[in-house]
Amino acid sequence: MAKIITALQAQTKNQDRINVFLDGQFAFGLSRIVAAWLKIGQSLTDEKIESLIAADEREIAYQRALRFIAIRQRSSSELRAQLTKHKTPPELIEETISRLQNNHLINDEMFAQAWVENRTEFKPRSRRALSIELRQKGVSDEIIDQALENIDDNKLALKTAMKHGRKLANLDWIEFRKKMLGHLARRGFNYELSSTAVAQTWEELHALEISSSAMNYIKR
Repeated sequence: MAKIITALQAQTKNQDRINVFLDGQFAFGLSRIVAAWLKIGQSLTDEKIESLIAADEREIAYQRALRFIAIRQRSSSELRAQLTKHKTPPELIEETISRLQNNHLINDEMFAQAWVENRTEFKPRSRRALSIELRQKGVSDEIIDQALENIDDNKLALKTAMKHGRKLANLDWIEFRKKMLGHLARRGFNYELSSTAVAQTWEELHALEISSSAMNYIKR
């Protein structure tokens, strides 16, 4: 038996949701976008009511996903875990992820590439460390291999050493080497790469000091 919409009211605490009253009584709440076509006096069958509630559940999941990926890029696995935490039904999770993928809002290949580029620029670490991080994000091995295809551990080790070495330039060689090797190890670089990078960094830092001293002497 059809019921008549007798009132449509925005919720006090959330203006993006509409309370729907049927036959004078509160029936259910809907996202504003789902309730947009409803009008007072309109009749709703049980099937239509079920359809509206299902559409609302889809919209809730989609909006929750949008808020989550607005903070930073996410892998599909991260998003799946987030929606699961909010007790979203499995079939609705997959539908939401597919919708985001179709709208080019989530893409594991782009996520992995962006992750590697960001790490390489601001927090350099080894291929192995990057691979572990991406695997923890639920990215497939195939996509990880593609993202790391052009990563050179030698260059990254030296970049990491130079960046950190400037902070330790006033230490003596033994203490400098000890701290630098520990730092590079924590970034996933093996001993051989780390030793070479530390030695080269020490030479470059002190070459700069010698060059600067020479210039000051010439100016005098």
